[in-house]
Amino acid sequence: MNHHLRGPQLPPSRGPLSAAVTAYLSGTGPLPRPADAAGADPYGDDAQLALYLCYELHYRGFAGVGPRFEWDPDLLRVRGALEDGFLAALRADTPGHDSLDDALGALLVEPVEGTGVTHFLRDEGELWHLREYAAQRSLYHLKEADPHAWVLPRLWGRAKAAMAAVEFDEFGGGRADRVHARLFADLMTDLGLDTAYGRYLDAAPAPMLAVVNLMSLFGLHRDLRGALVGHFAEVEITSSPGSRRLAEAMRRTGAGPAAEFFYDEHVEADAVHEQVVRHDVIGGLLAEEPELAGDVAFGIDATEYLEDRLARWLLTRWRAGRSSLRTPLQVETAHTS
Repeated sequence: MNHHLRGPQLPPSRGPLSAAVTAYLSGTGPLPRPADAAGADPYGDDAQLALYLCYELHYRGFAGVGPRFEWDPDLLRVRGALEDGFLAALRADTPGHDSLDDALGALLVEPVEGTGVTHFLRDEGELWHLREYAAQRSLYHLKEADPHAWVLPRLWGRAKAAMAAVEFDEFGGGRADRVHARLFADLMTDLGLDTAYGRYLDAAPAPMLAVVNLMSLFGLHRDLRGALVGHFAEVEITSSPGSRRLAEAMRRTGAGPAAEFFYDEHVEADAVHEQVVRHDVIGGLLAEEPELAGDVAFGIDATEYLEDRLARWLLTRWRAGRSSLRTPLQVETAHTS
């Protein structure tokens, strides 16, 4: 069976780097030079798409792209140059906390009057805002928890056991219909979106690609295991209140029962996960490797930094009455309440 024929189509390029990577994967041209990759804008559309293409080979790949490309040495050199530029920019640009305790403490404080994306969607969001938000987040949520699973072989003892327990919940607790990626696909159906994996890659702007690429960057490198744990902590600790606001947005707009359920599920599950991640995953990791505390803090802070960049992109456009997407969104089957 030709398994390499499955998967999403390669997307249109966004510049010379992504064009060259796409050509190489499709067998029609050479790769860019690593030096060219190293000199690209690390947050720009071209570099972020090129990096996303490289990373996606470790997930489901692309239609017509053979599995040998996953570990192609020439492609890995280009990916390495892109990663070096992205990581260097994050280390230079991310506002850092003085300690891990400070970074975790900041996550636990909810502002009295929030002005973020989930506040906007709860208070003002219309169905078209929710559809755009879901389309972009689908780049991660249709593989939810997959990047974090890479950290499991790099942990041991209490941290490994706790991380595996949380991941087990993310993967449905043994039930295929409760896998969180499946629940998000059901949410997309309620919103009239296509649930095909990778369907909205071309629509997603660079700030969204950077958010997803960060998980793969941390997950694929053993020396960044502390940063991945920090990323996971940021996601789990902030998820419950944000999910509550999104569930309210889904109810207020009549998005549909599956759309409401996805976020209701995260309100409950992630409130429990937050405690496990803080006390057992982070606590267990640092009991074994206390020198990784700074990396955990960096993972938290870098995640916050990229999420803030994405929030500015979304809110600037939505408040101006404009789409946040690169390409128009087609509603496949509109939900009717």
